[in-house]
Amino acid sequence: MYAIDNYDFKGKRAIIRVDFNVPLNDKFEVTDDTRIRAAIPTIKKVLDEGGSVILMSHLGRPKKNNDAKFSLEHIIPAIEKRLGVKITFAGDCMGEKAAELAAALKPGEVLLLENLRFYAEEEGKPRGLAEDATDEEKKAAKKALKEGPQKEFVKKLASYADCYINDAFGTAHRSHASTALIAEYFPNDKMFGYLLENEVNAIEGVMQNPQRPFCAILGGSKVSSKLPIIESLLEKVDVLILGGGMTYTFSAAQGGKIGKSICEPDYFDAALAVLKKAEEKGVKLVTSPDALVADDFSAEANTKTAPVNDIPEGWEGVDIADEGKKLFRQTILDCKTILWNGPVGVFEIDKFATGSRVVAEAIAEATQNGAYSLIGGGDSVACINKFGLSDKVSYVSTGGGALLEFIEKGTLPGIEAIRK
Repeated sequence: MYAIDNYDFKGKRAIIRVDFNVPLNDKFEVTDDTRIRAAIPTIKKVLDEGGSVILMSHLGRPKKNNDAKFSLEHIIPAIEKRLGVKITFAGDCMGEKAAELAAALKPGEVLLLENLRFYAEEEGKPRGLAEDATDEEKKAAKKALKEGPQKEFVKKLASYADCYINDAFGTAHRSHASTALIAEYFPNDKMFGYLLENEVNAIEGVMQNPQRPFCAILGGSKVSSKLPIIESLLEKVDVLILGGGMTYTFSAAQGGKIGKSICEPDYFDAALAVLKKAEEKGVKLVTSPDALVADDFSAEANTKTAPVNDIPEGWEGVDIADEGKKLFRQTILDCKTILWNGPVGVFEIDKFATGSRVVAEAIAEATQNGAYSLIGGGDSVACINKFGLSDKVSYVSTGGGALLEFIEKGTLPGIEAIRK
């Protein structure tokens, strides 16, 4: 494996897996170019050193090939604005046009391939199966796709370039053609881009050698989706703050009254097991003693404060309340390493976002006082940006699912493919 700073790109064609899965409005204009901006340093590195670039990415979740609304052609103006270089668009990934354009690339030029997910081979998921297909038929179709067309797809992509760069942390947890499989074709010419390298260094630094006390703040609506990461963090942290809708499952599991708050009764035993494990591990598990409750899930709802274990019928928890804010803030300020994934309330509605704001402000204050803070996950990043505090924390990750899986498992397919 080469570090990008140690590789000679002069005269080389670099195929770069970027994450340009950006939001578009109804005019197909990019409304948030954060992910594009994040990839620019890697692209410029190659171009500035006399190389040429082939960009590949996915956009959305197209259900069929060549669905125009998911075409990467829409984002070309946004890339050109940030990069300052004209982009040539291939219009496909596998056709003769893409191969000819890649072969003709001159130093300083950039080629953009079409949406990778227009091809079933990218994800290795067969399409067009009958609705009543059996599990055996689905399994056979997937195997056939991976053993034949997917291998050809990867081989074709690899043939366009002299070296491979993965700079898409947000998809590094996927064993897809462009994120993991293609690296095999570049045994001595594969590397992390700057973004992916920074993500790996930041997360491994936090998880392997944190300053203590180490605090993780986890939000989210469901215990079921966060259970694996909770169990993993209990092995690593000194303090675990739980917020969001999943806390009402914990409250109900202990006999609390939670009104019409979100709840997963099937996970009562799992919630109680988490409490027991935290105690056994000596981890301080913190939840809010009170909640802001609403009589409707809307900005026009009536609200009041209630104990988190005594929420009236017809009301639901939507945020932490005053006592929880004080407790969360002080707990955060007492820690030297802070990981935040998930808001502690319905932050999209301003009147339900005050708890998440307090958390964000406390993390910023702790960072100013010398703590290291890592913010990850789409909603947490949206929170920190909404409150204008992204430049007041140590590191903001571009990955949601990738971040959580990296913390849980210690590596990702896209990372391992480069390190092999």
